[in-house]
Amino acid sequence: MLDHDLKDKDAERRHDLKEVTRVQGPVEAEVIKNFLESEGISCFFKGLIVPSVHPFTADGLGEIKIFVQESDWENAKNLLENRDFSVESE
Repeated sequence: MLDHDLKDKDAERRHDLKEVTRVQGPVEAEVIKNFLESEGISCFFKGLIVPSVHPFTADGLGEIKIFVQESDWENAKNLLENRDFSVESE
């Protein structure tokens, strides 16, 4: 497979992502990531700052958004709600 083919596939996957929840800080994000991956659901993070540079959370600066594939979104949302993680409603 050619390098540009791999880049195209990665771009396609990113377009299929849907936010499942938001958390404050990397520790909580890692807990949720490990939980979802143990259930067979891959997830990805997106945050406003790098926590190692600014190790604090204020006014959403430490907020991390957790995304899953759109096809896994409903299952991930249900798993998080049933595990009593705080999940923001859409």
